[in-house]
Amino acid sequence: MKDVATGSRLLAGAERKNKVVHARFSASELTRIERAAERAGLTVSAFMRSLSLEGAGVRPFFTAEDRVLLGALWKDLRAVGVNLNQLARAANRRHSRFDEERAVLDDVQRAMAALVYEIGFFADRGARLRKGRR
Repeated sequence: MKDVATGSRLLAGAERKNKVVHARFSASELTRIERAAERAGLTVSAFMRSLSLEGAGVRPFFTAEDRVLLGALWKDLRAVGVNLNQLARAANRRHSRFDEERAVLDDVQRAMAALVYEIGFFADRGARLRKGRR
């Protein structure tokens, strides 16, 4: 299907975008926006529309599955934090237990690696969704 006015193709089910919103940016802000849009593989208009809808909660950034996963990570990190506090107290009292400390530090490393991976996934996913990919 083609848009009669512009001759450009419309995607099936796509709503024609005929409303315009004006916003003011400094030259440096606009440059940063243009660069970010280019990195995302989008026009400035598509980039701003995507960010605006996500920011307004119209199109949420996190899915229900994302929230469950982040909740589990949060719970794990809190538990690791409790263990770190216990280690710090033991170290301050000079009652060090190397095997226990090593196990807690291994847990911290695993939890942090999982968190970094998931945050990276969400950052990349935002760009993928803006490009129309999952």
